[in-house]
Amino acid sequence: MVDPAIAEGVRSVCARFDEDYWRRLDGVRGYPVEFVQALTEAGYLAALIPEEYGGAGLGVSEAAVIMEEVSRSGAHAGACHAQMYVMASLLRHGSTQQKEFWLPQIASGALRLQSFGVTEPDAGTDTTRISTFARRDGDRYMVTGKKVWISRVEYSDLMVLLVRTAPRDKVEKKTDGLSVLLVDLREAIGSGLTVKPIEAMINHHACELFFDDLQVPVKNLIGTEGKGFRVIMDGMNAERILIAAECVGDARYFIDKARAYARERRIFDRPIGQNQAIQLPLARSYAETELAHLMVREAATRFDRGEPCGEQANIAKLAASEASFKAGDLAMEVLGGYAFAREYHVERKWRETRLYRTAPISTNFILAHIGEHVLGLPRSF
Repeated sequence: MVDPAIAEGVRSVCARFDEDYWRRLDGVRGYPVEFVQALTEAGYLAALIPEEYGGAGLGVSEAAVIMEEVSRSGAHAGACHAQMYVMASLLRHGSTQQKEFWLPQIASGALRLQSFGVTEPDAGTDTTRISTFARRDGDRYMVTGKKVWISRVEYSDLMVLLVRTAPRDKVEKKTDGLSVLLVDLREAIGSGLTVKPIEAMINHHACELFFDDLQVPVKNLIGTEGKGFRVIMDGMNAERILIAAECVGDARYFIDKARAYARERRIFDRPIGQNQAIQLPLARSYAETELAHLMVREAATRFDRGEPCGEQANIAKLAASEASFKAGDLAMEVLGGYAFAREYHVERKWRETRLYRTAPISTNFILAHIGEHVLGLPRSF
């Protein structure tokens, strides 16, 4: 059982940053430096870091509560969530030396670990087909290639980067030959790494990355060379669980907004919430959100116990992203024309939550995973 004080504390921090703060940032594509700093100072972005390294020593279950509350407050959790889920790769597979060097700096806020470099233009969800290559040269790797839709690179000090260290056609299993590097962006940008921001529908600070013989010390290899798929999967499972928790928070945000408006808005001398066309969809949305929340808790609990949780993490992400999108669409319907006015904030949150039906893994790929790996059906792609 997660301590209720965690949710209360997060709500207290978020209350200092009202929705107008987020609307202003969205309008200028700004990054919430003050908000991220406040969460860091309160210790929430170091929740997963063990106490001996300056963190809170909590689990993904607690991290899920933190991210849910951030989203429910009306904040844009995408500005800071990577430090939570990327941490899983470093915590579970990093060496003692890596943890002793990096984790205290991340916990204190001296460094930000907010970027996860996986997606490529010609690979997408088929992670094993990435082509960004790291060639060993003495005590360093020389990285060449391209990544796309990598968020917060401009606002992070460190990035967990997935590369190939052996060609795909030279390994027995397609998941072999992948490796994970911790890249110090302070040194990399402008010295082998070029960053190009992407203009997008939401303020997610996404970028294209171009690697031209970027030098990364071999000591920054996380885990074993060629066995990085397992390393990255731990990060991806945590990512799906925490994104799902954010979606639950988004859904509750939309339901809160729609419920309040339905109580206050009167047409034909009665509140619109008295009409079944409003009331029943809201009730269904609430029920779907609660069901998604239970799946998030199950997936997070299994992750924290070290049990296999791929199935549960995927289902949680599927259920929560669908619940948040439906709740957002319903809020747009309930508020009517006012929903399109930026001062009501719903349209911004709707744009933000829509992303999660597509990323970090699309709904159809989750269904294909369930069909093949859970139901035992033939591979569909």
